Amino acid sequence: VDATFKANSGHPGAPMGMAPVAHVLFNKFMTFNPKNPDWINRDRFVLSNGHGCMLQYALLHLFGYGVSLDDLKNFRHIDSITPGHPEAHDTPGVEVTTGPLGQGFANAVGLAVAQAHTAGTFNKPGFDLITNYTYCFFGDGCAMEGIASEAASAAGHLQLGNLIMVYDDNHISIDGDTKCAFTEDVMKRFEAYGWHTQHVEKGDTDLEGIEAAIKKAKEVTDKPSVIKLTTTIGFGSKLQGTGGVHGNPLKADDIKSVKEKFGFDPEKTFVVPQEVTDMYHKHAAEGAAAEQEWNQLFEKYGKEHKAEHDDLVRRLTGALPEGWQTKLPTYKPTDPAIASRKLSESVLEAIHEAVPELMSGSADLTGSNNTIWKNAVDFQPPSTGIGNWSGRYMRYGVREHAMAGMMNGMSAYGTIIPAGGTFLNFVSYAAGSVRLSSLSHQRVIYIATHDSIGLGEDGPTHQPIETLAHFRALPNMMVWRPADGNETSAAYYVMLTSRQTPSIIALTRQNLPQLEGSTIEKAIKGGYVNLEDKEAQITLVSTGSEVSICLEAVKYLKDNHSIKARVASMPCVEVFDTQDQEYRLSVIPDGIPAMSVEVMSTLGWEKYSHEQFGLNRFGASGAYKDVYKKFEFTPEGISKRAVKTIDFYKDVKPLRSPLNRAFQQLI
Repeated sequence: VDATFKANSGHPGAPMGMAPVAHVLFNKFMTFNPKNPDWINRDRFVLSNGHGCMLQYALLHLFGYGVSLDDLKNFRHIDSITPGHPEAHDTPGVEVTTGPLGQGFANAVGLAVAQAHTAGTFNKPGFDLITNYTYCFFGDGCAMEGIASEAASAAGHLQLGNLIMVYDDNHISIDGDTKCAFTEDVMKRFEAYGWHTQHVEKGDTDLEGIEAAIKKAKEVTDKPSVIKLTTTIGFGSKLQGTGGVHGNPLKADDIKSVKEKFGFDPEKTFVVPQEVTDMYHKHAAEGAAAEQEWNQLFEKYGKEHKAEHDDLVRRLTGALPEGWQTKLPTYKPTDPAIASRKLSESVLEAIHEAVPELMSGSADLTGSNNTIWKNAVDFQPPSTGIGNWSGRYMRYGVREHAMAGMMNGMSAYGTIIPAGGTFLNFVSYAAGSVRLSSLSHQRVIYIATHDSIGLGEDGPTHQPIETLAHFRALPNMMVWRPADGNETSAAYYVMLTSRQTPSIIALTRQNLPQLEGSTIEKAIKGGYVNLEDKEAQITLVSTGSEVSICLEAVKYLKDNHSIKARVASMPCVEVFDTQDQEYRLSVIPDGIPAMSVEVMSTLGWEKYSHEQFGLNRFGASGAYKDVYKKFEFTPEGISKRAVKTIDFYKDVKPLRSPLNRAFQQLI
């Protein structure tokens, strides 16, 4: 109450209503060590939407996580460690970055998946190393969001008995009483998903009932559990039970009334009674002792299972196995033309044993995304008979958004690098979670096939146009669009070694030739000269399937127009942007015009080219070669535009590279 009032911003209602269950959960059930927030076997806690972040920050302060009273007083201030919604990389003890409704729900499912997989991989008889639970609070708003429904369905199928959700049944959303928009029976829905359900009717006061419900939920090991907790939003406030207490600080007179009601001095702020501090510190000390006991078990484990011990230690550092990159496939120009989705599959086949933390999967498009290796075992409950907990292939079902949210949680757990496939056009379904991958610095890989009009007959509903521009605009996201096998291997090298940045790799359905000028070493720079000519009159800058067409256009220009051209391949502009200016100007130099060629939106290419040849309209249904011809993405069509570009800029002296910008030194 004090923090939101001081900030004149925030959500006091949910924290006031959920304080009783938080008190019981953290002190009676959760095991963690505030002195080491990264201890692998700690219980995880997630706020599905982040509206209760002030409750979480208060708990982190009480347990001694390094969130001070001053941090609480600076709630929502710029550069504070108590931002407006939980951010994992800002605040010690916050597991995942949430805020948009339902995201934390999917993250929690992903954390539970990661725990089950890690336990299945490393636990041995007599060594129950990984035993933690994941707990999550969610409310009516999250229950309405599609991503929560997708993730709940997946969790029920996966029988995640290590996952316990608490549903804050307070009947309030931002628009007011939920009777205006949300009247379903939530528990019946969860029962249908295969969850164990309970109801605590007096969530404001029945601490014994809350404790009994959580205890019972932990006894159910073959289903995820949800506890419907009927609470009063803003419990104790004059506005309790109304929408007025959801997203607005309490008024001064209401604050005094609340403090008097609960036995506090109404004239004092940010007061923590010593008995509360002592109680919470006592439980924190118990958590530290639990970790010490675990460390002794892990030391003994290392003597009996050295390989597994060393593997887990390495994974927790984020480092990859030594020499793994030597497994990456390389290609010669004489090798056959192959679709880049198949080239991606070849990388997975080649490296999956060398990188055991890599978990692949697909949103019901395994055969199209080519995301599975030959001897892959599904991650499934053993009772299904179609996989086991140590399996490394995820069947996400047609749940793109949940897949992305779950992968964020899987990555946050600390032992897994998740990769998940869908069509590039349908990554847009998952955009909310993809954005949080970037914001929370998760090493997540989105394998996005069928990347352009080149997918052909499925037509404009499936052909991406704006998608790459959208995700290239997203901070801290690498978007790769490789032109051949070496560029695909280079993409995987950078994606896997970038610990703080997620990636999207856009892959073709159609076959692509292996390029003479490509190598892994060149492509890991994000952009490079694929074909050089010191007398060139134009630079063709391209990505993916259009690079080989540009190379054909070079020959056409020479044979039909006596024009010399050079080609720059740009598989990842974000990585290219990190290179020094001298190198970048060697790729797109001063003195001659540059023209970009990519069969989708031209938005953003003005940064790298004087003129842009792209597709700023929807595609068409037909054989892919016919579609390319229709839109003139052919050697002839590219050449026609190259000639016009050269003619237009012939009198511009000196012609500066588009990379030379006024703000270049600031970027």
